[in-house]
Amino acid sequence: MTDPANAPLDQLTLNHVRAAHGRIADAIVRTPMLMSQTLSEIAGAEIWLKFENLQFTAAYKERGALNALLLMSEERRARGVIAASAGNHSQGLSYHGTRLGVPVTIVMPKTTPAVKVMQTESVGGQVVLEGQTFDEAYAYARQLEQERGLTFVHPFDDPDVAAGAGTVALEMLEDQPDLDCLVVPIGGGGLMSGMATVAKAHNPDMHVVGVEAALFPSMHHALSGEPMPAGGDTLAEGIAVKEPGTFTRAIIKERVDEILLVGEPDLEAAVALLLQIEKTVVEGAGAAGLAAVLANKEMFAGKRVGLPLCGGNIDSRLLATVLLRNLAREGRLARLRIALKDQPGALHRVVSLFERHNINIIEVYHQRVFTKLPAKGLITEIECEARNKGQVDALIADMRDNGYDVHMVELA
Repeated sequence: MTDPANAPLDQLTLNHVRAAHGRIADAIVRTPMLMSQTLSEIAGAEIWLKFENLQFTAAYKERGALNALLLMSEERRARGVIAASAGNHSQGLSYHGTRLGVPVTIVMPKTTPAVKVMQTESVGGQVVLEGQTFDEAYAYARQLEQERGLTFVHPFDDPDVAAGAGTVALEMLEDQPDLDCLVVPIGGGGLMSGMATVAKAHNPDMHVVGVEAALFPSMHHALSGEPMPAGGDTLAEGIAVKEPGTFTRAIIKERVDEILLVGEPDLEAAVALLLQIEKTVVEGAGAAGLAAVLANKEMFAGKRVGLPLCGGNIDSRLLATVLLRNLAREGRLARLRIALKDQPGALHRVVSLFERHNINIIEVYHQRVFTKLPAKGLITEIECEARNKGQVDALIADMRDNGYDVHMVELA
């Protein structure tokens, strides 16, 4: 007889993940697992990347959704499935459901960006917009489940979904069996549950580390009991979950060694590095593992580290902002605020200093009214690009030597 206390652990084992892989392997991409020489040098560890952003829908979520669909009876599939999601789960379920002839309904909040609605519809999902928040959309999805006799497919708190997600680790350890640790993003906990199950079965001594955005430390809070409020506008919206799964919580408590929290600047830097170095587009949640490693180098020094790049669905405008902000943090972009006299030639004299230091001017902004300067003064902000921060620092020193009141506008 199964011990009720061990019931969640018994529902997700290495055999479950292996069976899931056997079901889904011919319908998903066997994504590459590659060592990054440059990131390894930066991190002081051997960094192995699993490119799940190369799945058809650009995220690992396909794996769990497909496994859940294939385990359903023909009758349940014929009636259709439903989910509440504004992210990668909606696309993965819609794509594979449509491919298998299963009607798929996705309930999204009315506030969902139009691009996410279109992406889901483009792979076959029928989108229903309801409520202003995810919780309201979720409640309506459960209502439709009962009214229409549909099967609800949870994005993470389900053993079948977690087993499908765990196939990521199965492939990683087939390609590189000697990993010392896995560093995996945690939202609701489905991916972490599946991957930790495989890792600990493969090697009980493997260090399994979860990563959450500092603004949404929900699993950390649930397991530690520390009061840690969740909320805010994080780049890693894919793991911005206020309430982690009940099933996944039990798995993670037993099979994950620790959970790290990463801040927004670290997430932005990781997204930018992956694009600049690996030439791969990764969303904030997908870059969380790398962000944690780079923010905690001493913990991972000299180790062989496996990182799943679990998704690549990032808004192009947001990606552009992240890249420009990262250039600013590196000192390659700068905005200088300069007090000038409102008279002919004032701007020309300042510009000549930029030319002297071979720094390119991108934009110039004048402000005459909203300033504490005398009426004959003005504030000029000059946005510029340089080779590095040292070049900008030299310019600022030169300007101050020439009597200018100049300050760099810092990122928040």
